[in-house]
Order: sequence, then structure tokens, then C-alpha cells
Amino acid sequence: MSDVITLTGLRAEGRHGVYDFERVRGQEFVVDVALELDLAQAAKSDDVADTVHYGELAKRLVAVVGGAPVNLIETLADRLAAVCLADRRVTAVTVTVHKPQAPIPYGFSDVAVTIRRTRAADRPDGQA
Repeated sequence: MSDVITLTGLRAEGRHGVYDFERVRGQEFVVDVALELDLAQAAKSDDVADTVHYGELAKRLVAVVGGAPVNLIETLADRLAAVCLADRRVTAVTVTVHKPQAPIPYGFSDVAVTIRRTRAADRPDGQA
């Protein structure tokens, strides 16, 4: 049984996209993550050391969004998932990357990609 820590609506500037102007101008991306882990020890100890510090996690996620550009938000989501899974207590993560300013010539509210990743040991193909 897993508990969940959710961080929703984390905003960061990035230069991701397939078009040159997206790399030059940059744009805001919005990230949601849901970490699956056992929070029993944290609840018992009441110590932040026994859980994922969401402020520190947010800092690492913003660094990825603001870091090396990628063409696809699918790739960005996968990189963000790897950051979350770097904490061995996290057994699975769901990451949604929103690109509300995507270059689409029609009215729209949002474009988003959602992925779910689990620990490599839990997957038969060994992939994270």
C-alpha cells in the first residue's frame, strides 16, 4: 500500500520545443507530480527527514525545467520522473507537464503529457 505526496501547479520557465523560437523565447511550463511511497515512518516520527521534502524536490524539478532544452514534453516528463525516483523511498511517480503556451494556431486551454514511472526493480523490462 502506498501513500501519495502531490505537488501541483509548479511553474518554471523553460526553452523546450521543436521550434527555434521556443528555444529562443522560452515559455512557462507547469508541472504536477504525485509520488507514491510509504509515509508511515514520517507520520510516526514527525520528522521531515523521514519523508520527501517537497520544497527541495520543487527546487530540483525547476532546475530540470530550466535546464537543457528538449524537443518534446514527453522527454521533459521522463527527466522529471527520474528526479523523483532518485529518492529510493519513492516507489512510483506520476508526472504531468503542461505547456499552456504551446504553438497551436487555435484557441485552447492547455496541452499536457502525463507519464507514470516505477522503480526499475519493479518492472520486468528493467527500465525506470
